[in-house]
Formats: sequence, C-alpha cells, structure tokens
Amino acid sequence: MTRNLQRLSQLITTFGPGAMLDLPTRSVLVGGLERWDMREKSFKPIDEPRLAEMLERRLKETGRLEESRKLSLRTPPLAVDAPGKEPPGVAVTVFPTWFVSEGEQQKTDTGQTTDRRRRRLVRWSELSPTGGKRQFETDAGKKVDVTPIRFVGGCEKGHIQDIDWRWVVHGASECREPMWLEEFGTSADPRDTRITCDCGSSISLDQAFLPKRLGKCRGDRPWLGDRDPTGCDQDLRFLTRTATNTYFPQVATVISLPSGEDKLARLVHTHFDDLSAAQSADDVAMARKFNKALAASLEGYSDAEVYARVDLLRTQVQHDASLPPKLAEFDVFGSGKTVIGENNHTALLFAETLQRGQWDPEQDPLCRGIKNLVVVHRLREVSCLYGFTRFEAAPTASDNDLEDVHLAVDGAPLSVGSDWLPAVEQFGEGLFLHFDESVIGDWLDRDPVKNRAIQLLGGHQKWKDLRGERATAYPGVVYAMLHSLSHALMTEIALECGYPASALKERVYALANPLRQNRIDRCGVLIYTATSGNQGTLGGLVATAPRFTEILRSALDRLVICSNDPICADHEPSSTSDDRALHGAACHGCLLIAETSCESRNLFLDRGLLVETMMANGAAFF
Repeated sequence: MTRNLQRLSQLITTFGPGAMLDLPTRSVLVGGLERWDMREKSFKPIDEPRLAEMLERRLKETGRLEESRKLSLRTPPLAVDAPGKEPPGVAVTVFPTWFVSEGEQQKTDTGQTTDRRRRRLVRWSELSPTGGKRQFETDAGKKVDVTPIRFVGGCEKGHIQDIDWRWVVHGASECREPMWLEEFGTSADPRDTRITCDCGSSISLDQAFLPKRLGKCRGDRPWLGDRDPTGCDQDLRFLTRTATNTYFPQVATVISLPSGEDKLARLVHTHFDDLSAAQSADDVAMARKFNKALAASLEGYSDAEVYARVDLLRTQVQHDASLPPKLAEFDVFGSGKTVIGENNHTALLFAETLQRGQWDPEQDPLCRGIKNLVVVHRLREVSCLYGFTRFEAAPTASDNDLEDVHLAVDGAPLSVGSDWLPAVEQFGEGLFLHFDESVIGDWLDRDPVKNRAIQLLGGHQKWKDLRGERATAYPGVVYAMLHSLSHALMTEIALECGYPASALKERVYALANPLRQNRIDRCGVLIYTATSGNQGTLGGLVATAPRFTEILRSALDRLVICSNDPICADHEPSSTSDDRALHGAACHGCLLIAETSCESRNLFLDRGLLVETMMANGAAFF
C-alpha cells in the first residue's frame, strides 16, 4: 500500500493538527498530538530550553498546560526503515464526510447538451464499502467515483464541521429525497452553484455566505475527536476547503544562542531535557543510572559539578524566557565581539564581527548608518507549532513583546492534554546588520520622516478599525524601514549567493529598551537560510560579505523606480481598507517577496523610507 509522506517541516508550518490535507481519493483532517505515533525511538527530542520555557509559561497562563507538567519539544514521527513493521505516523480523520459523485451533463427537451452540470450529494456512510469507499452506487446500480465536497463550516475559534445541507436547504422540514450540487456555466460565481433537492427546495452558495445562514457552531474539534467543553457562541461561517484561510499555524521561532564557555556547559545544554528536572546531585546520579547515553557523555564529571551547571543553566533559561526572544538574540549578535560562539561542527552558533575594512573598505557614505556586519557561519533555527487559527492569522512576529507567541487570538489547541509540542530544527548561515541607533534617532527626528510615519499609522488605524482586537499592532516606522531594507537585500543577495530567493529568511530587530519603551535602541536585520536539506550549509550567503556595499547600492538603485510607478509610489495607505493599508510604496514589482521568507506576511513595507521615489517625500534613510 502506498503511504502518504510529508516533510517534517510541513507538519509544523502547513499540515499540523487541525489542517485539511487532500489525498488522492478523499480529504482528511490531521489528528491531534495524542494521535501521533510517538513510540520509543520514533522521534527525536529537541533541546531548546529558552523556547520551551517561554511557551510553557504562556500555555500555563492560558490553561492549556497543567501547572504540574513540564513542556518538552519533539520532532514529528520519523520514517524508519523497519521491514515487517508498521512505521510510525500521524493518524487522520476523513473530513468532510459529504461527497459529490461524478458529474452528469443535463440536456434540454430537444436533446441538446446544456452548460448545467448535476452531481449527486452523498454521505460517507452511503459510499460503497468495496474498494475503500471510493465510489457511490446509483439507483440504477452503476458505481461512480466521488470527490469530497469543497465547502465546510467553521468559526474563528478554530472549530470546524460538516455543513448540515439538509437543514440548510429544508430548515425544520424532514426530507429524505436525493440532494444534488448543480453548477451553471464556467464562471465559478457562487450564484451559479446551487444545492438542490428532488423535493424542489434549493439554495445558492451566495445565500450560504449570508451571516447566520448556516446556524450556530457546535464547537466540533474532529482533529481531537471531541467537542469544545467550553462550548461555542460563534455563528458558523462558510469555508472553502482548499482556501488559504482554513488554517493559519501559530509557530514560534528562535535562533539558538551559545550555551556556555566550557565543555561541561555545552554537554549539560545538549542533555538539558534529561537533566532539567534535577533538584540535587542525587537526582543527577539517578538520571545517569537509567540513561546510558547520558552517563557516557558526562563521564569524568562528578554529580555535584553537573548539578551546579544544570542549576546555572536553568536560571539563565528562566531569565531569557522572561525576555522577548529577539532581545536575547540581538544582544548576542550585536555584542561587537570578534568571535561569537565556537568554531566547531557541534556548535549551535558560530559568528564573527568583521572589521569595517573587510566589508566597507571605501568608507561608503551609503553605509554610515550601519555599525557592524556580522557573518554567521553556523546557526540553528528551532520552530515550534503551538496552535492554529482559522479565517484570520495570528499577530505577526513584528511586535517587540513576544513576537507571534500570542495566544489571545482564539487559537485552537493541538491536543487535549499533551505535555509536548512538535518542533523542527534547521541549520544554516546568515548575515547580521547592526545599525547605529544614534543615526536611526537622528533620522526619526526629521520632519519628513514624522509626516510619513503619520501617513503609515493612519493606514494602519483604518485597517485596525475593521478588525478590532484581532488586528496586529503597528510595529513603528523604524521596523517598516528595516523590514523594507531586508526585502530589498534578500532579492539582491539571491542573485549573488546561489540560493533561490525562497530559501532566504529574515528576522528584523527594532526593539525598545525594557527600561525605556519610548525609544528604539536595538536595530538590526538578520538575513539567513536554514533548511534540513543541502541548502543552507553551502557558505554562499557568508561569501557575499566582502561585496556587501556593492550589493546594498544595487538593491537600493532597483527601488528608485518600480515597474508599477507612479501608482506604487503615489499609494496613500489610508485610501484602502485591505492589507494595502499597511503599505506605503510597496508592491509585487518592488518589495513583496515569497511569504515563506517574510516574518510579517509581507506587511509593513515602504520603499519611500529607504530611497527617494518619484513622490520625493524626503523621508529616505539612505
């Protein structure tokens, strides 16, 4: 039997618990964590104490994790080559359970074919049991293929259910006549698609879109096999099964930081998941006794020495977890140290702060705002899935509190009571640009910049008024400038480094001092690549550092004129209510990139903050 396989990263970012997945003959809903086959040696624990501690605090605050439990991170089940044994996997549920049969072309009274197509609407229980329930036997005894219906119902709390088509069409009236999906023409307009019954009742899809037309949400959570115990007060909303708004994963991502200066500290960090619960040297001895791999790694060190390092690392982790993730990362990358981390194959982070002559030998005025360039030879990115939303994505990673680790957006849970979350680790390389905060401050004090900031904030306010509490907070004009520069550089670097543009990622740092929230004093951009495959470890990104000034100039030159000018340059943020309200001069012709590369879903961009466009607003940083 052919098995359906997914990459580990897809179970974190695209097809996690609660997501719909199309298989060759039906659609399924990926099961919750309790239904993942996590038998011994079928997964790999991921040691990232800072991320685990941070998520543990947030999940306990929202009641998703019991106070007495400790959160751990694990990979999804790994495919293993074990002949004769069923490999570990992830259970799924058939969803939706309404299907449509093979189409029937309708004819007029004169026998001519019309553009009207009629397909029988059937339930999962009505399918022929032979052949894996792939066909429906008609009243005439003919077996026809079926496909899952495209339409389901959901709500903003993440619940999802089959639409009760009989109730929608007939209301309280009882009817057991055959039902049909009828389509007219080729426009795909909702008015041209109807659900009809042989009794004569029918409803068009544009009527199904009307508020309250589908009734109340029952709170169904089929990926968990239950209904929400707290119930649901939402109206059921029409949802197209293959639409992008059916599933928005909530993923927290951190860059691993150096764990210590000596070998013992590194060993303790590597095995922290096994040692984190130790409360004394005796507990360390017990852990060694029952874990042979741990005992072998710590050979030569006493239990007291190991426990001392565990306690020290635990204190450090708790402190780091109390800070915004980006704050700890920036303080490492922006430390100015010549060498950051260690240069060995087991190190989680190895970077070097270059001398200015190595990347800006001519002292180009274009680089006056850049304090340092850091080449990151090796880094580890850990991404963890902790929930998901439907209809509206969770806040992006652009705020400077806890990034997208924000659970007050009706995020749906991945399990009922699991004490672990799925995560993946990926290794790669990157470039970190450390900006001079004083130059940023002088730029912010300029009147044209203040005026442009008011325009951008006005667009955000109009966009926010339509979304209420679910709207992403405005990250500030500094973030918009750095974010725009990051996109411009990624597009240009992709032409130089050998990686495809979609393989590059970003982390933008526009952070305020915790003691001085009114002033941004940590500014930087990390452009990196990290994958579990061969991309991300070839050194092409680091190799662009000596040509950085040329790359920066070329990237900025491309932004002066956009192929969509003057429409792009003249765009007024407050003139629209969709996501364009969050942009200044930005479009697919200049700044927008693949959304998998952007940390903010291509929001908060404006090339007018970087260079003088034909609008000439005077707010350009360069």
